[in-house]
Amino acid sequence: MKNPLLEKWEERLQDIFDKIDHILEEKYGHLYPLRPNRPAHKQGVTPDADGLFDLGVSFTVGLGSQLGPGYVFRVKLATLNRVPEELQEQIEDEVIQLLQKELPTYFPGKELKVGRDGKVYKIYGDLDLN
Repeated sequence: MKNPLLEKWEERLQDIFDKIDHILEEKYGHLYPLRPNRPAHKQGVTPDADGLFDLGVSFTVGLGSQLGPGYVFRVKLATLNRVPEELQEQIEDEVIQLLQKELPTYFPGKELKVGRDGKVYKIYGDLDLN
């Protein structure tokens, strides 16, 4: 059984990612065909399992990381087509900006940061559940 405070914390975090996924789908979802086994936007079980964007997020204790523990994520596009590096970077920058805007709203009083940690991005800082 999971800690109810942890479940609530992770639910709020997932709500942010679902919101960002929807914004990205509206803006960029039409640019590339989906992988053949990928459902269209709003047709899958969860927003990270359908449409062009896969924004899954998961906790890591941060072993070997300079940023320590946090929630890691990648901005993946579910297409077999090549996505130009400039567009990938533009979308990643937009995700970071949206996260930095939403984190204080969903986690008031928390000092949360977003940074690159190797090949992934990480939300780190005040992860206290209270």
